[in-house]
Amino acid sequence: MLPLGDAQAKLLGSLSPLPAETVPLAAAAGRHLAADIVARRTQPPFAASAMDGYAIRFADMPGPWRLIGESSAGARFEGSIGAGETARIFTGAPLPAGADTVMVQEDVARDGDSVRLALEGPPREGAHIRAAGLDFGKGDRLVTAGTRLGAAQIGLIASGGFAEVAVHRRPRVALLSTGDELVPPGVTPRPDQIVNANGAMLAALFTAAGAEVTDLGIVADDRDAIGAALAEAAGADLLVTIGGASVGDRDLVVPVLEAQGAAIDFWKVAIRPGKPMLTGMLRATRVIGLPGNPVSAFVCAQLFVLPAIRRLAGSPSPLPPVLQARATIDLPPNDKRRDHLRATLAWSGNAWTITPVARQDSSMLGILAASNALLVRPENDAGVTVGGFVPVIPLDSGIPTP
Repeated sequence: MLPLGDAQAKLLGSLSPLPAETVPLAAAAGRHLAADIVARRTQPPFAASAMDGYAIRFADMPGPWRLIGESSAGARFEGSIGAGETARIFTGAPLPAGADTVMVQEDVARDGDSVRLALEGPPREGAHIRAAGLDFGKGDRLVTAGTRLGAAQIGLIASGGFAEVAVHRRPRVALLSTGDELVPPGVTPRPDQIVNANGAMLAALFTAAGAEVTDLGIVADDRDAIGAALAEAAGADLLVTIGGASVGDRDLVVPVLEAQGAAIDFWKVAIRPGKPMLTGMLRATRVIGLPGNPVSAFVCAQLFVLPAIRRLAGSPSPLPPVLQARATIDLPPNDKRRDHLRATLAWSGNAWTITPVARQDSSMLGILAASNALLVRPENDAGVTVGGFVPVIPLDSGIPTP
């Protein structure tokens, strides 16, 4: 069995970010930037007032001043401020020529065109002014390639003069469930059948990660049927099969893949749950075979499929984030397989705490749905006592705010 780190490195080393495409900014949220963004303009493009007030020359303090005009956002004062003169100015408006300071309106008393200080006034030259280029200048690098674009990054790119942006293409993922025992959700199973929860669960997981998912449905444990379904996956960047990857007589995914010329990179990983999983290459499509037990499929998807999707989407850090949390119970020594225990992550005092659920059966979706983290027990790890720190992988089901 291959250690988890080696298996992840082997998989990710075989993948590269997908080609770039240009999309409107409105369609760029959650996508990874394909090239650096360099500002086409300066922001702000002029010295601007940070407050409502009056633009003056600081040398004329403490006044009084004669009001000669007004500068507002989108309608600048075209004249120049001379000795003893001022212009009414509003937040965001360009600073008039000749002025170097803004008096806030609360400090000022005005009588017609006569303006005088009523309070202390500005403390220094340049007070309440945003300098031109305070945010960034033309030619500055605003966002680096590989960044996952959120609302703030999109706003910055727009401010830099862009309406479109180059991002990596969304990964195309084909999802194939295998098993005579499966029926689609909403269909009443026979006494010897079960509902295929994996397909819906994993499609949701991969879609949330930014993939375009095509669900190929359920295929019986039949060589010809599996072979026909594999052909439907042509054109996908990633084919994810569920079930049929073990060594039973009806586990046919591996022999059918090999019969179609697939090269299997590895098969079986030293993890729990999820040992019987594989990766390989079928023509131009990367294949990841997940176990059929729902929790095993979910855990392996977290450790392998989501990192693969992130790498294809252009992420420079595709592996799941790991944080440290204090164990709330004693944990026994672990064996040679890295374990991933369903658990509850909470913030307590000044540290994260982690509590594994009592039952860890890999078929129990109820426990998985109630968990918000995986407690990681590394291979051959010594026991951990209450309060000891352990590695934790947060899940999308929600992390409490510290």
